[in-house]
Amino acid sequence: MSLYLVVLVVLYCLLRWYRERQVISHLQDKFVFITGCDSGLGNQLARQLDLRGLRVLAACLTEQGAEQLRNQTSDSLQTVILDVTKIENVTATTSWVKERVGDRGLWGLVNNAGICRPMAPNEWLTKQDFVKVLDVNLLGVIDLTLSLLPLVQKARGRVVNVSSVMGRVSIQGGGYCISKYGVEAFSDSLRRELSYFGVKVAMIEPGYFVTNMTRAEGSGYLQALWNQASPEVKELYGENFLADFLKSLNLLKPPWTQNLSLATDCMEHALTACHPRTRYSPGWDAKFIYLPMSYLPSFLVDLMMYWYYPKPAKAL
Repeated sequence: MSLYLVVLVVLYCLLRWYRERQVISHLQDKFVFITGCDSGLGNQLARQLDLRGLRVLAACLTEQGAEQLRNQTSDSLQTVILDVTKIENVTATTSWVKERVGDRGLWGLVNNAGICRPMAPNEWLTKQDFVKVLDVNLLGVIDLTLSLLPLVQKARGRVVNVSSVMGRVSIQGGGYCISKYGVEAFSDSLRRELSYFGVKVAMIEPGYFVTNMTRAEGSGYLQALWNQASPEVKELYGENFLADFLKSLNLLKPPWTQNLSLATDCMEHALTACHPRTRYSPGWDAKFIYLPMSYLPSFLVDLMMYWYYPKPAKAL
């Protein structure tokens, strides 16, 4: 009986390996639109897909970022300036994309643009701090997706949404985890609805990838939040909490988080494979820490977080 089970497992692994190696044809005719290409994952993915021969339409927040990307890629890559929080900018960008893809439609939409700050204890924040993150990470994703969806449907293409393991386990205060939970829900509903039209939706749930924030920057923005906190909050948490909290954030950052290809390879597979996965979890911390945590009983996760994170000065 055990031998049969081993054979079945081996056959399943071989079948999955074979299916995942199948690549769509005529990549050079496929248009892919990527947001957040100034730096980080979006920038690397744009260069990676450009090397594969896809026709990349890269959205950057600044002209400087767009110019740097053009200097690093082939002439076929085109850039556009996009702020996903501005409705008129999204509308103009949709027209720009439509002019370039024509009747072929848009094969891939990669919603990568996002911000993580401010990320701090909720009591340190204001409503506007939450709105700032949600506007980019969630509402911007929804607005852009709905605008470009007809073009993706025309090509029977792909939508790739960059979520996070923090969309499964909320380990920090602020709008970031909330926004990623929202991206997960939006992606799930979108995947089921678009399956009727031949469109596939994939989610990328990276581990703790921190690409642009140095320790000094992290310390600076946390210090600014601490300065704006009320005297009552400062008394509850104490001065030492700030340093301990920053130390805990840096301990969460394992050495492989600088290897962006762990995530961009998953995005590329979601766009070019005949049989893409529904979810990708790049990073060993995602696979062996955060995803298992998401299936544990809440009281165990709470206990782990209780012992890991620093305690306020006035904690009971």
